[in-house]
Order: sequence, then structure tokens, then C-alpha cells
Amino acid sequence: MTLGKVVGHVVSTQKDAGLTGAKLLIVRCLEVNPDNSAFVESSMAMVVVDTVGAGAGETVIMTSGSNATKYVKGFEHFPTDMTIVGIVDSAELMGQ
Repeated sequence: MTLGKVVGHVVSTQKDAGLTGAKLLIVRCLEVNPDNSAFVESSMAMVVVDTVGAGAGETVIMTSGSNATKYVKGFEHFPTDMTIVGIVDSAELMGQ
């Protein structure tokens, strides 16, 4: 699983029929800075299927791979490689 920050959304009128009704968000992955003291946004952004109702600026938990939505009720047949499966309330790093 990966942590990320929601930075935008995608509207697509032409898409695979399996994505009909799916909320698509743009998420930047979060990395830990070199001194292990904070999360920082990476330069990598991706389009992710949202299964939990995340919004702009929220930190989310994502799962990836061909089975990213296979076990999420109501999303079993969505063709996706990255899926939001949780909204983070807090995350704490253990300092060095």
C-alpha cells in the first residue's frame, strides 16, 4: 500500500464501460524525507479510482496491481491499477 495526497480530479466522457460511475482522482505519492521527519509529495502523480469518497487535499491509502479493486465491494470489475481504499486520519513517523 502507498500513501498519497489528492491534488485534483479527472472528468472523462469517453472511457472503458467498466469505469462508468467511477470517481477518478489525481493523487501524488507521499515519500519520507531523508531525515525521516516528514512526508513530502513526490513528483509522480497518477489517476486513481476512488472507492471511499476522498476529497481534495486529503491524505489517502492506495493499493496497486491488477487486483486493486478485485476485493472492493461494488468495484470488483473496474479496470484499474491503483485504487484509494482509505482516508488517513493521522500518520506518524518514528524519528531516527
